[in-house]
Amino acid sequence: MHANIEDIIQQHDIVLFDAVCVICNGWARFLIQYDKKIQFKLVSAQSPLGTALLEHYQMQTEHYTTMLVIQDGTLYTESTALLKALQHLGFPFNLMSAGYFVPRFIRDFLYRVVALNRYRLFGKTEYCLIPSSENKRHFLEEAVRINHSTHPTGTAGSA
Repeated sequence: MHANIEDIIQQHDIVLFDAVCVICNGWARFLIQYDKKIQFKLVSAQSPLGTALLEHYQMQTEHYTTMLVIQDGTLYTESTALLKALQHLGFPFNLMSAGYFVPRFIRDFLYRVVALNRYRLFGKTEYCLIPSSENKRHFLEEAVRINHSTHPTGTAGSA
């Protein structure tokens, strides 16, 4: 589908989220509101690009269980993904970096408790977060679409 998923991973900092989960959609809206520099590009796990990213990292594509953050080509999951995203949003959100002092096995256990019960706790939504004219710059699909229309092969500089 995408000419080179590795190029996409190297070119963009990505937050992959579950688009049918109410809390995950809330997280994506939070990033749209507070990621003023648009450092992170959002990708729905259910989108073709999301599926390609999950497959690239050999993760399940049908039973999505963790938010992913891909930053500078490095994959972060569970509580570390959350902390990585928050530390780059500036004050006061970067104060959550103190969470790194909690041992990872404890952080990840708490993350998994919420993640594995998210539909029961928060529900599902029938309405996916869709890029609008105001927020489309936050979505990677929009950036890739622009790249594909500029370069027919989907990679910059290809003939």
